[in-house]
Amino acid sequence: MTGDDAATKPPRDRFNSKSHAAARFVAQHLVLKPVVWSLVTVQVIGRENLKKTKGAFVVVANHSSHLDAPLILGSLPRKMSRYLAAGAAADYFFDVWWRRGLTALFFNAFPVDRSGNHPRRVSAKELLQRGVPLLVFPEGTRSKDLKLHAFKPGAAGLAASVGVPVVPIALVGAGEAHPRGSSWPKPGRLPVAVIFGEPMLAQQGESAGAFMGRIKTVVEGLIAEHGPRILASKNSTGGGSTTPDQQAGT
Repeated sequence: MTGDDAATKPPRDRFNSKSHAAARFVAQHLVLKPVVWSLVTVQVIGRENLKKTKGAFVVVANHSSHLDAPLILGSLPRKMSRYLAAGAAADYFFDVWWRRGLTALFFNAFPVDRSGNHPRRVSAKELLQRGVPLLVFPEGTRSKDLKLHAFKPGAAGLAASVGVPVVPIALVGAGEAHPRGSSWPKPGRLPVAVIFGEPMLAQQGESAGAFMGRIKTVVEGLIAEHGPRILASKNSTGGGSTTPDQQAGT
């Protein structure tokens, strides 16, 4: 290996380490996913939209529950979730050692500074450039009223700057099943859905705000299309995920 090769080779750390990925697989698919799937009835819709997605990408989703990240990680094809790094609030998830460790183990998390008081140890753009896909909740925090709030444009601008696609995801029912402020999901295995839209690329000359506006419109459309049916099924749940998408491999 030449000096130039060594200089351009991406560094190996927990974000792209095969051994860390193996440990996360155990934590996510043998511990976290069985627990979450036993507490809610999950439907996964639109996985066929992900077939052509390769390399780095940015997942953008609405946010109303602590179930959101586990549902996304458990519903993505394994090839896409293996190195996925989730943005987590630095002032909460990285403030004490044990929470920082668990967040890193289960979600390959990187800190998102919401206050301006926490210097970043890792750059989200650097992770994308290294081929590490990202999960970002652009509302910044869980919705208190189950409505979609403003999507901050940072994730859209980040994807556009690196030239990678955004995968829009609509989450339905998670806030109803595990509302903000509750310590555990409601009993009865309430219905939730993870709905994948088609990957989106920024258009030539498009601003981050305009790109994120298009992404939010897609998420809103997916919720409007599937939400009423998903939520109306709460009286007939009880069998876990029954969709072909979810059974198509992890």
